[in-house]
Amino acid sequence: MTDTSLRSVTVERTSTGHFVATNVRGGTISFGTASGPDAESEFTPVELLLAALGGCTAVDVDVATSRHAEPDAFRVTVTGHKVTDELGNRLTDLRVSFHVAFPDGEGAERARAILPRAVRSSHDRLCTVSRTVETGTPVATEIEEG
Repeated sequence: MTDTSLRSVTVERTSTGHFVATNVRGGTISFGTASGPDAESEFTPVELLLAALGGCTAVDVDVATSRHAEPDAFRVTVTGHKVTDELGNRLTDLRVSFHVAFPDGEGAERARAILPRAVRSSHDRLCTVSRTVETGTPVATEIEEG
């Protein structure tokens, strides 16, 4: 692995059950455990995973289609069932659903025609998030001193 392949975020606790993730560019997103006064507006970690799945593939599909026509509608819905079984807590039946509409006009037919291929390409090889989930990449944990 090279230094250019490394991706990272830092997660810091702000209060009981509430956290802020910061990326190397300084961007932040707050999230929590879905309890307490901020629970109605904060994402949970599971919702962030669903958003990452949808966001990753949405970016791929948008790049491929919007060069031909600007969409009238572009919505991605990501669902999954949270279960607890002999394997522990996890999501099953993950589904990424696209609703994309293009106006009539130049390039729209081309954008509509490549939409299925763009979704397939994102799923099969481009979207780092869904590829990581589907290949079952191990996660290592450690405790640092101090």
